[in-house]
Amino acid sequence: MPDDFAPDPSPAESPDARPRRAFLARLAGVLAVVPVLSRHLSGPRHVRAAHSSSSSASQPNGTLLAALGAAVLPAELGAEGTQQAVADFQRWMDGYRPGAEANHGYGTGTIQRLPADPRPRWRTQLAALDADARRAHGLSFPALTLANRQAVVRAALTAERGESLPTAASARHIAVAMLAHFYDSTTATDLCYEARIGRQQCRPLAAAAQQPVPLTRRGS
Repeated sequence: MPDDFAPDPSPAESPDARPRRAFLARLAGVLAVVPVLSRHLSGPRHVRAAHSSSSSASQPNGTLLAALGAAVLPAELGAEGTQQAVADFQRWMDGYRPGAEANHGYGTGTIQRLPADPRPRWRTQLAALDADARRAHGLSFPALTLANRQAVVRAALTAERGESLPTAASARHIAVAMLAHFYDSTTATDLCYEARIGRQQCRPLAAAAQQPVPLTRRGS
């Protein structure tokens, strides 16, 4: 999340280890600072649903969605990376198909299916964030400062408690769903290790022994 949304660790590591430690601490801060739901579904956290047509009335407002992403996603992404993460979340929502068979976990033959479409509820929650912003500050949610937007989100999540992030599909609040979707992504893994690991992406066997290429840090 943005740097002021979760605390950084104390600098007890070597200089090379600090960026990764700082990102991991902010990831832990997601669970400590932002109250989240318990996991409702077991098995893999990333679900690739088949594309299906959906009513535009069920789609969350794009402007509000972008403002939420800027408030809760990691500051390390920068503006372009945040826009990409929000777009990826939007594509995932566009392809969501209730009742579709989910991926099986290792060691189990239990078939799990995606729950009911959460988008109508999430759309209502975005509208509620906007209404809360107008009541508290006299401005729309996107027009608030970053700190005020984060405060509005925190207040909305007060009752959402748990020990870990749920799956994106099972998250009851859209802010938690967006975080869960991002932290299960290849980009989140790369940021965590400060290297282009490419988790869940295929690489040729000839490249298996090669070390991941370090990420270029912003400002370097």
